[in-house]
Amino acid sequence: MLLEERKRKSKNLFDFNVKPNCIIQGDNREVLKSLSLNYSNKIKCIYIDPPYNNGEKHYHYEDRNSHNDWLRKIEKTLRYLKPLLSVDGSIWISIDDKEMHYLKVLADKVFGRENFISTIIWQQRTTRENRSIFSNNHEYILVYARNPVAFKKSRNLLPLSKDVLSRYKNPDNDPRGSWQSVSANVQDGHATKNQFYEIVAPNGKKHNPPKGRCWSYSKVRMDNEIKNNNIWFGKDGNGVPRVKKFLYSAKRGLTPETLWLGDFAGTNRNAKKHFLQMFPDSKVFDTPKPEKLIEKILLIATNENDLVLDSFLGSGTTASTAHKMNRKYIGIEKSPKILDIAKRRLELVMQGEQGGISKSVGWKNGGCFEFINFRQNLA
Repeated sequence: MLLEERKRKSKNLFDFNVKPNCIIQGDNREVLKSLSLNYSNKIKCIYIDPPYNNGEKHYHYEDRNSHNDWLRKIEKTLRYLKPLLSVDGSIWISIDDKEMHYLKVLADKVFGRENFISTIIWQQRTTRENRSIFSNNHEYILVYARNPVAFKKSRNLLPLSKDVLSRYKNPDNDPRGSWQSVSANVQDGHATKNQFYEIVAPNGKKHNPPKGRCWSYSKVRMDNEIKNNNIWFGKDGNGVPRVKKFLYSAKRGLTPETLWLGDFAGTNRNAKKHFLQMFPDSKVFDTPKPEKLIEKILLIATNENDLVLDSFLGSGTTASTAHKMNRKYIGIEKSPKILDIAKRRLELVMQGEQGGISKSVGWKNGGCFEFINFRQNLA
């Protein structure tokens, strides 16, 4: 069954028990309050894309509130979300310039300044907007953790990029495989005496460290590294000594950076194009998030079968991405009109829809999800 609509009656708010994968129609604060009994300390990753309060009127919703009303609503939502996070869980919050700094102060208050991890700058557009004073090409994602130490231990490295892999070559046909060379000298500020010496290359050429530098190894170790063919002197043997770092022993991943360009994490334009491929006769969302952006978040913050929550589900990008990546998910959306799009989108995903990240993650088809109307469920 692709879709099951639950109409079971509940006696009270806290008799509301849902199972992943599930999308829920209802006010996010009411639903989150009901989820707290069964999902406290269980959500590995929360991603939310709340209204930005930028004063704009969109086709699917109006983003206009007084500043104080907006802060009050966001604070209530964040306070309901906080206890749902697992010990190593994290929350990722999208926002733009208008309220970003106020949201940062508010999130510090709710989650604790010590639990702030980073601010990601996402290039949401690559074209220039000439009608504005400045062409605003980026948004922000605030990242907080329930416990930064636990999050650092559990968070994943990103896969090695093509650019990084291209640096590994094998010009000397080393049987250990591809490698890249790194400097064999370092700054001498904390050097010991045994890091200052003359290196004699296999061809007899002598090398001394540059002024203000020293060798990274002691002489005994350096001689041993040269003997074991771990020091590169260039193709003709006359080059400055460099250390060979082999791909097989390299840390198999990249530490996530805080600048996410469009070719790395997708753009609004990518998301709109994908949406129109799925729903060619529907009015496109003004600022949809691309699956590629959510993919990067889930790659860092989760593993397969971990639970993901999005309490501002919108067109269903988080749920669709999580489904394709074999993560469990719960999505919440108040608007019946918008949630109908998310439901239809998930049905397409289960049928094998091939836009977004489908090809990069090898998505075929399958799975199921449940839809619950929160108020009907309590009636």
